[in-house]
Amino acid sequence: MVPVANKRVRAFRVVTVTTSCMRVIGAGKRLRFSPLVFIAVVVVAQCCCLPLHAENDGVGANLFILSGQSNMAGMKPEESFTPAVEKAFGKENVIVVKDAHGGQPIRRWYKDWKAADGSRPDKTGDLYGRLMEKVNAETKNGDRKIGTVTFVWMQGERDANEKHGQIYGASLHGLFEQLASDLGRNDLNFVIGRLSDFDLPNQKYPHWTLVREQQVAVAEKNENCVWVDTDDLNDGKNRRGKTIKNDLHYSADGYVILGQRFADQAIRMVKSRQAGTAGKPIKP
Repeated sequence: MVPVANKRVRAFRVVTVTTSCMRVIGAGKRLRFSPLVFIAVVVVAQCCCLPLHAENDGVGANLFILSGQSNMAGMKPEESFTPAVEKAFGKENVIVVKDAHGGQPIRRWYKDWKAADGSRPDKTGDLYGRLMEKVNAETKNGDRKIGTVTFVWMQGERDANEKHGQIYGASLHGLFEQLASDLGRNDLNFVIGRLSDFDLPNQKYPHWTLVREQQVAVAEKNENCVWVDTDDLNDGKNRRGKTIKNDLHYSADGYVILGQRFADQAIRMVKSRQAGTAGKPIKP
């Protein structure tokens, strides 16, 4: 049985599922454009994340989007994640897109991030933009029908170090809604890798346990979202052959196991949606 907190697969609902540019263009009004205005509209549309072509019926390719910081960067999808999902759904029915960057805070993905005091940094969401460029390239900007979308997230170490634990849950939930809105979907699956047991006393990273708690809370409060345990993945030998114990990063074997655990939960949720049982308890 795969270590995971909540044993239920439910349907995550997002109220807003259209991008701002879509609301303007699809407002239902008959508009007249001069050639220059038409060109401007086309340019704006191309800058937006286009919604994936799908009818949310579970029929089509299964898209898996993997992102986060160093422990996601260290996980190689081809070792365990991709083989598992391809075995479950067929290679022709699987698209895996990964973009991760070590040592980065969630604000580099979440555009509307703000600190606990309400202040905002000058730049947010740049890594999210890079990720979505890859997603659009792999899905040919919506030309290929996508049956399901699963977002796999492994991040939080930087935010724990910078003492942003109090707002991490809201930021994570906001990132989920941002992705759902940009893709034009209200049926996304989410898999969260919970921070390991690296600093449970909060001596090195002051908000370590707080971020862990926020990750679990988001998974338990949001439907069709699960968290994955990583406490046993940071012991052993790393990819350089060095023996590690309760390390910030995972062992070579740990990364392989992480990919398999992510795949196991993603497969569960996708199959549940395809079977029309989202929102009902199923066996893990």
